[in-house]
Amino acid sequence: MDSSKTIISDMPEQKTKETSKDTTHTTMQKIVSLAKRRGFVFSGSEIYGGLANTYDMGPLGVEMLRNITNSWWQTFVTQRDDIYGLDSSILMSPKVWEASGHTANFTDVLIDCKSCKTRTRADHLIEDFLPETKVEGLSLEELEKLITINKIPCPKCKEFNWTSPRKFNLLFETSVGIVEESQSQVYLRGEIAQGMFVNFKNVLDTMRPKLPFGIAQSGKAFRNEITLGNFIFRTLEFNLAEFEYFLDPRLGDWEKVFEYWKLQMKQWIVSLGISEEKLRWRTHTDAERSHYSTRTEDLDFDYPVGFKEMFGLAYRTDYDLKNHMEKSGEDLRYIDQNTGEKIMPHVVEPTFGINRVFLALLCDGYYEDGERVVLKLNPKIAPFRVAVFPLVKNKEDIVEKAKEVFQLLKKTTGFNIAWDDRGNIGKRYLSQDEIGTPYCVTIDYQTLEDGTVTVRDRDTTEQRRIKIEEISDSL
Repeated sequence: MDSSKTIISDMPEQKTKETSKDTTHTTMQKIVSLAKRRGFVFSGSEIYGGLANTYDMGPLGVEMLRNITNSWWQTFVTQRDDIYGLDSSILMSPKVWEASGHTANFTDVLIDCKSCKTRTRADHLIEDFLPETKVEGLSLEELEKLITINKIPCPKCKEFNWTSPRKFNLLFETSVGIVEESQSQVYLRGEIAQGMFVNFKNVLDTMRPKLPFGIAQSGKAFRNEITLGNFIFRTLEFNLAEFEYFLDPRLGDWEKVFEYWKLQMKQWIVSLGISEEKLRWRTHTDAERSHYSTRTEDLDFDYPVGFKEMFGLAYRTDYDLKNHMEKSGEDLRYIDQNTGEKIMPHVVEPTFGINRVFLALLCDGYYEDGERVVLKLNPKIAPFRVAVFPLVKNKEDIVEKAKEVFQLLKKTTGFNIAWDDRGNIGKRYLSQDEIGTPYCVTIDYQTLEDGTVTVRDRDTTEQRRIKIEEISDSL
């Protein structure tokens, strides 16, 4: 859509072509095993026994994660003329988090097992034991009553010996300052949105945007929360990408804007190869919604552990700008360039969990085909777009020609290209299939005679001969 025109669209959602992916037998254990074995994800601090709920991206994982983020940035920032990029600091004044309500409202309800000292979230404990029970909005007393009446045991030691539930703030605390006596308490950001709100006036002054417009950024966020152990689905630090889309409240069109961004969010994730039938929108209940939102919906994905949140879309009204204006004393209103009227914009906020997109793509792309394990990743987010093989590694002329092709593709395509000369050709194909490489190019004896190579397709395993000078355009 031309972003310089109205952002309202009645265009129906596009249906994606059905794929042959069959993930019926995909389990989280298979995904975890593949991720570790092939260099996508490693446990954090593994040589020291690990640190719970932390993970490191391996050589293939970091390439894939960057590809996802780059696709997001290109789609929602570079290709639009109404959204401006930003990269704000992880550390901000603690007054930011007081004004945003996070120091008072950003909490989970925790409970401890007195027998084995296991700490867990009270709502997760109840939901796991009583899957049909709705716990959103229940008081501490009501949560404790549910646990007591049903005698819900500790999932680790199986004892029924709990403390009373209590609220726990999710913001990580740290200190700024070298000398202990002069240190000041600050927080690691629990969301990346506040950096965009506190820079709102700076963007107005430097870019002179017209409503509606957005401010976008991607980066790390941190939450000191108890996780359920579902691999990288919920971790202490994670990657988010989001933007605040500022609206003129006088128009009263926020619901249409909300629906427009629902469509755009879904279209982007489908464009990366996610199966549309594994997505669903879910509306937050009044009790479940964050303190700053009057309407929130999640785009859930059907992970191996069930439908879980991947994206969030919230209507934050003028909550943040109004509070920051009040607490800071700075005038954060937008001046209508036609009338001179001062306006407090409202905000619709699309939030994308990049780590959860990464995990969803691994789960949705995992495919077992006889002896093959295949990751059917979209070429634009696969760690390697192409792999280059010399048919044999003991024939110098074939190896040299393969190196020429390898360097040619790196220079002319801009893709991340893999070199693989280990073992026999069949094992190399299987290895590249497992990491999601869409195409393999093999240089063989015939290449030396007529300048053609074999190009193999990951999904169909079909092979075709093509001239070396035509490879770049073909791919």
